[in-house]
Amino acid sequence: MTASEGAPGTSRTLIIGLGNEYRRDDAVGLVVARRLREAAPESVRVLEESGEGTGLIESWQDADAVILIDAVHSGAKPGTLHRLDAHAQPITKKFFRFSTHAFGVAEAVELARALGRLPPRLIVYGVEGKSFEAGVGLSPEVQAAVEGVVERVLREVG
Repeated sequence: MTASEGAPGTSRTLIIGLGNEYRRDDAVGLVVARRLREAAPESVRVLEESGEGTGLIESWQDADAVILIDAVHSGAKPGTLHRLDAHAQPITKKFFRFSTHAFGVAEAVELARALGRLPPRLIVYGVEGKSFEAGVGLSPEVQAAVEGVVERVLREVG
């Protein structure tokens, strides 16, 4: 096991890229996670998840700091980056309207809050998507945002 996979004795910082590879811009979290796996400090664990809520709560249970990256659809310009701090504000469903899960990111964060299972630090980066229909490949606007997201997350994990 490498440190990026969570070797014992490493930082308890976790990055989780969320998405569905076969729903165009919904894959942005996965694309960013793959880039971060190459670029993040070895002490940072990087996972790819579908975004199913109960699995997320289990994934972050031992982490001190968690950064989630997912596609969102709030009506902003495609490629817009949203940063939400779960301890400063509720994570609303309005950002995650195109989730394939009935119990997704917003529900997982709010359930974890109610159960006292939020990690000490939880940041959600949402990349405004354009295309969520079946297919592979990010829209040009979302693809153009990927490097900016990678840079912002790398600054967060220092």
